Amino acid sequence: MIESLKKNKTGILLMLISSACVCTGQLFWKLSANGNLLFLLTGFCFYGLGALIMIVAYKFGSLSVLQPMLSVNYVISILIAPFFLSEPVTLFKIAGVLIIMTGVVLIAGGDE
Repeated sequence: MIESLKKNKTGILLMLISSACVCTGQLFWKLSANGNLLFLLTGFCFYGLGALIMIVAYKFGSLSVLQPMLSVNYVISILIAPFFLSEPVTLFKIAGVLIIMTGVVLIAGGDE
């Protein structure tokens, strides 16, 4: 497990940054639903930046490890939704986050 993390460390970090950018972009899209063009364009910039970082990340790790890292998008979305959109966090969502994070950790450590 440690060897896999060492081997894919840069790629995993870049994928996590990519996920944060993509989620930020989607948050701005949601906030632009009332017609705010600046938020819409900001969302496209963050989303595009996330896509570019993701492409670079693939140079630094195995596809079978890095692609599942995108599941962190769901975790980030659930974490930011209460703060910016006043959405509730239910026990089912918390359980889902724990399951996703367990899967991500198991996959990240399984490239041997």
